[in-house]
Amino acid sequence: MRIEHIALWTDDLERCKQFYIRYFDARPGSGYVNAAKGFESCFLSFKEGARIEVMKTTTLHPLVIEPGAQRMGLAHFAVSLGSQGRVDELTRRLKDDGYPVLDGPRKTGDGYYESVVLDPDGNRIEITA
Repeated sequence: MRIEHIALWTDDLERCKQFYIRYFDARPGSGYVNAAKGFESCFLSFKEGARIEVMKTTTLHPLVIEPGAQRMGLAHFAVSLGSQGRVDELTRRLKDDGYPVLDGPRKTGDGYYESVVLDPDGNRIEITA
């Protein structure tokens, strides 16, 4: 068994897609639109097989929370880059481009080398070695 994908709501599908393409080398699929339901989505695929579905709707009203807020449910997802140097480099790049870095890079108590950043919609991403 494996997790097939995670899905994220966004109010700006293109902005969200471009973030994951630019910083995490995601490859976008062709996209899907269901005009009758006011729904649009795109799967973003990563080299090792993981996928994120980014979704936008005009008929539902997903709850908007403070960016990075800790809440019940999904707390974060982690992306492994394979080395501390790559974690440092991507964290610095994201910070220089104005994305919030909430923590790190640092060695955690459970043995990870990581930083925690926010995507454009305020989702927490752990960038790990």
